[in-house]
Formats: sequence, structure tokens, C-alpha cells
Amino acid sequence: MISLRNIEKLGLLVDVETTGLGPATDEVIELALKLFSYRDDTGEILNVLEEDSFLREPLSSTARNNYERAFRVHGIPYESVQGKSFYDVKIKTYFQRADSILAHNASFDRSFLVRMYPEVNDLKWYCTMRNVPWKNYGFPNGKLLTLLQSHDITNHQTHRAMDDITYLMELLKKTSPNGNLYLQEVLEYGPMRKYQPAASKRKMG
Repeated sequence: MISLRNIEKLGLLVDVETTGLGPATDEVIELALKLFSYRDDTGEILNVLEEDSFLREPLSSTARNNYERAFRVHGIPYESVQGKSFYDVKIKTYFQRADSILAHNASFDRSFLVRMYPEVNDLKWYCTMRNVPWKNYGFPNGKLLTLLQSHDITNHQTHRAMDDITYLMELLKKTSPNGNLYLQEVLEYGPMRKYQPAASKRKMG
């Protein structure tokens, strides 16, 4: 008989809100983390162990200049992030405890976070958008809101980080057309390759 302790793993749902799309020029202004236990054999989510959301003020002039445009997406007023910074020690404990890191369009979140916390590049990242064949299952696309609507979870997406991962967790609890829990399919697809920043162009001499 296999004990539950042997098959129980810890997953970490992650989402960031940023000042734009470029990790070299933009910055993370909000980070949400949700640590949970799951069965490695079935993908069943067992318990949410801890969760946190953090805000920070962008530091570079480029990121600050892009804030107004990004505000139209996430709706976080600049006053809400002003003077705030991430609690790095606490954030790192979340990553250190997790067996797997999950995000919707994980390459985006990771590309920003690896600049702040390089050690996260050594962890196993899984993409909930690319690791499930959403279109093959009959969904129009793999966008989070589309999938939430299709599974009767919500018709509205706030684009706030904690809301997004709370809804994403509900999606991962659902059963796919193949009869598996979506979390199991995401994990069985396998982790992403390590992030490699785009090589800077060398001057031709």
C-alpha cells in the first residue's frame, strides 16, 4: 500500500502583473503566490497551505513611463504601489518549498521573475496554457478567461494576480475530455526547459 505521504507533493501557482511585456524594460508590480498540496498520481488538489500577494513600485524610468498603459489592463493605481517593495525573504520561501511551479503562460511570468530571483530558473516550471491541448478539446483558444467561461467558473477576469491564480486553481480541479484532472495533464506533459534570455546582438567586427 502506497502511503499518501509518498505521493503528496507541493505545487505553487504564480501570477505577475507588470508594466508591460518586455522583461528587459518593464517590471513586476504585483506578484501572487498560492502554495498547495496535490496527489502526484492523480493530480487531485488536496489543500491550500499558504497564499500571499505583494505589490511593488517600479524603479526604472522605462517601467514608470509604461505604467499608464499597463494600468488600462490591470487597473492597479500607481498610488497602490508607490513606496512598496516585495518581501523577498518571504517570497523565496514559497519557491523553496514547492516541487512544481505552475502559471498560465508560464514563460511570461518566469521571464520577469528570473531577473529578480535567478534561482527560480532551476525549478520545475509547468505551463497551464501550453501543457493542455485546449484547442484539440474544442475550446476556441487557451486564454485563461476563455477557459474560465467555458468551464462555468467566471465570466469576468479582473487581471489582479491573486484572482487569476484562484480561478486557475478551480480550472485545474476540473476533469478534461480525456477523463483526467487538468492538473494531472499539465504535470504529465512535463516541465519547461530552463529560461534563456535572448542573446544580445554582438557588433560585427
